[in-house]
Amino acid sequence: MEPKIQLPNQPLADRMRPKSLDEYSGQEHLVGKGAVIRTMVESGSMSSFILWGPPGVGKTTLAKIISHQLNRPFYSLSAINSGVKDVRETIEKARKQQFFNQPNPVLFIDEIHRFSKSQQDSLLGAVEAGIITLIGATTENPSFEVISPLLSRCQVYILNSLDKDQLIALVNKALKEDSYLKKLDVHVLEYEAMLQYSGGDARKLYNTLELVIRSELSDEVDEIEITNDKVKERLQENIAVYDKNGELHYDIISAFIKSIRGGDPDAAVYWLARMLDGGEDIKFIARRLVILAAEDIGLANPNALLMANSCFQSIHVIGMPEARIILSETAIYLATSPKSNSAYSAINAALAHVKQTGNLPVPLHLRNAPTKLMKDIGYGKDYKYAHSYEGNFVSDQFLPDGIKNQQFYIPGSNSRENEIRKTLENNWKDKKKYDK
Repeated sequence: MEPKIQLPNQPLADRMRPKSLDEYSGQEHLVGKGAVIRTMVESGSMSSFILWGPPGVGKTTLAKIISHQLNRPFYSLSAINSGVKDVRETIEKARKQQFFNQPNPVLFIDEIHRFSKSQQDSLLGAVEAGIITLIGATTENPSFEVISPLLSRCQVYILNSLDKDQLIALVNKALKEDSYLKKLDVHVLEYEAMLQYSGGDARKLYNTLELVIRSELSDEVDEIEITNDKVKERLQENIAVYDKNGELHYDIISAFIKSIRGGDPDAAVYWLARMLDGGEDIKFIARRLVILAAEDIGLANPNALLMANSCFQSIHVIGMPEARIILSETAIYLATSPKSNSAYSAINAALAHVKQTGNLPVPLHLRNAPTKLMKDIGYGKDYKYAHSYEGNFVSDQFLPDGIKNQQFYIPGSNSRENEIRKTLENNWKDKKKYDK
């Protein structure tokens, strides 16, 4: 039988899209009282900027709110399906509006990091001349993907993932305020599965909530209860394909990285194929391979980082479809390499120690002594020059007092780092830093 209440085809995320800064959830550092974007809107003046943050945190929504509250004409392009021609046509429309004494239109470009250099160049003149005010949105660091001349004319504002309390508030608000859901008797008994799947992405959260509610709707059901098990069951039934618009963007790359870390080249190539078939940005994939080479392989095979960096450089030159071969070769090489996260663990341990202990003074014998006064008070005194000793090594104190025997680097269990361990144990035997 048909359910008593039919939910509309319009997604819940669109129905719940805020219309003003006061309705906007999260990003208090940008839209809160006295924050930079709120101040911009309240002052009525606006400059070009780029919103950088993960999916589903409200980049597009924020751009629309700003444009609406400033009463600016709003044009929107997606870097996925727009070319130079689309950019030029939009700029020409904006140019014609200047004759009607209207404020500069806003040109919003979603996923601006996917624009080629020529596409970004086509924006530059219009931004410089004030024909348009540009708002770009990106999930990638704009320093890597936006050309310097354009980046220098835009502020970059960072948006953060929504936290647990903010996500729960969004769920409760939807159940209370959405014109369709508020007619239903829905009780959320457990939030954890919805929050875990959303990963701070409000759009994913709304999609999950609506998916579960739709699956429970029937003429015989008066009350809907949402539990973790019910959420997991419905998601497993409905997640099937890689979404070219990024819905599973981070899930697929996570599976790809974990397959390589786990040493499975077949799974690595499969997830790579899923991303390529789904239209993923090859530069995004290559960057993650560079990170993985340092984080998960590291000193077990230093050539892995060279391989990954070579891949990153090569795909820029080659492009698709041939870039798929380079990515495949690199993914297989990294998956079959010995693994070590010792460098990753060492820097994390050192950073944690620095935060805990503060800025400990540099030992006098390690300090630079460019002046006579510094030498007189002991700067650089008794420093032992390693190359003057046998084996180019001397056992000296290189850490501050109080942590002089602290160990941050713990060699991994692989052939290369086993040799490193032997060297360290022999060199530092008097300090006993690297005794097993």
